[in-house]
Amino acid sequence: MKSERPKVLHEAGGRPLLGHVLSIARMPNGAEPAHVIVVVGAGRERVLEYLRTTAPDAVAVLQDPPRGTGDAVRCAVSAFGDAEIVVVLSGDVPLLRKQTLENLLTRFESQKGMAVAFLTAHLADAAAYGRVVRDAEGAVTRIVELKDASRNEREIREVNAGVYAFDRKFLEESLPKLTDENAAGEYYLTDVLRLGVAAGRPVVGVLVEDPDEIRGVNSRMDLAHIEGLLFRATAERAMAAGALLIRPETITLEDSVVLEPDTILEPFVTLRGRTHVGRGTRIGQGTVVRDAQFGRDVLVRPYCVIEGAQVGDGAVLGPFARLREGTELAEGAHVGNFVETKKARLGKGVKANHLTYLGDVTIGDRTNVGAGVITCNYDGYAKHVTTIGADVFVGSDVQLVAPVTVGDGAIIGAGTTVTKDVPPDALATARAPQKVFEGGGKSYRTRKEKGR
Repeated sequence: MKSERPKVLHEAGGRPLLGHVLSIARMPNGAEPAHVIVVVGAGRERVLEYLRTTAPDAVAVLQDPPRGTGDAVRCAVSAFGDAEIVVVLSGDVPLLRKQTLENLLTRFESQKGMAVAFLTAHLADAAAYGRVVRDAEGAVTRIVELKDASRNEREIREVNAGVYAFDRKFLEESLPKLTDENAAGEYYLTDVLRLGVAAGRPVVGVLVEDPDEIRGVNSRMDLAHIEGLLFRATAERAMAAGALLIRPETITLEDSVVLEPDTILEPFVTLRGRTHVGRGTRIGQGTVVRDAQFGRDVLVRPYCVIEGAQVGDGAVLGPFARLREGTELAEGAHVGNFVETKKARLGKGVKANHLTYLGDVTIGDRTNVGAGVITCNYDGYAKHVTTIGADVFVGSDVQLVAPVTVGDGAIIGAGTTVTKDVPPDALATARAPQKVFEGGGKSYRTRKEKGR
């Protein structure tokens, strides 16, 4: 990856590769939560920190130095607990579906005395995958890694996906028998399959219908390809559930996002994190959203940036609006072009349509906020709150120096700097008197033209 970050912590579809794998590993058969063991090696400090914050129930074991897949599993034996089946997954294979893993376990449990069932796939370009070698009757005889494969074996297109279900007792007995007598000088987990065949125990390869499920990540190009597949799958699920995605190939949609039916996403929209979009809401082109909640029939015009906000039914946003964390818009509120909000609570029908900053403010129902209004919420040392009541008219180019309160029904004249509370239904203005000098403009131009 040419990166200081451990490969399994590189993100695809909004979460690290390891996060995708852990979500599949937790409940592979739909019954009780699995006992999850993570074998860590390179970059282990960062991987362990990720596990502490996102999967504290997982057991981490150390492989140092790394000596192959068989050695990795051997490091984990002491953490097996009372498990009778051991499933092995790869931390850089994020597309595996839960149903596929359930099918593997069903196949494992279908035959008495099974040593191992493992996933295989047919690839047009088998690349560096281990090849599945079968006898004339189609039974698996072994898996040969690319470095050890003959010319004929390299032509095999059925590959090992690196996903296994082992009989725990057989696996424990086999791991000490592994050797590193191969081209890589490593202990191959695949040699356990060869030992199973030699012992006359059933060893079964289970074919995956979609080869994309077993694709791993070994480069930035692989990561980009995997992420594209994740976004495509999420978009397909959203459309199947009733959302309309216009040019879905341009839309970034993480699988944690919830779209209710009749949602419309325009091209180049990005929705991330814990975002929920209500029925009938339309998100305009180029809008970027993270961890936001939208009610029904919201209109988001193009090129807005929305983070950690709650938007009520029928609200209208943008274009080019920015809603920052802590913003709460009630039903029918309008936040227009080049308006920024942060920790702002706008009541029903509030309008702030132009060129305004609203930070650390509460605004009552039906209030109108004119163009160029600023809540001056920071004094260089601390943040302060502005409170504006219902049915207030705030004229253009007003500054409200917090902490300050404006009562219900008040009117603030354009250009006013408000430094004191304004009572309900009052009129507040604070501007220098205008002076008009007859002919002064003509006199000014004359002087300039004469160079004076």
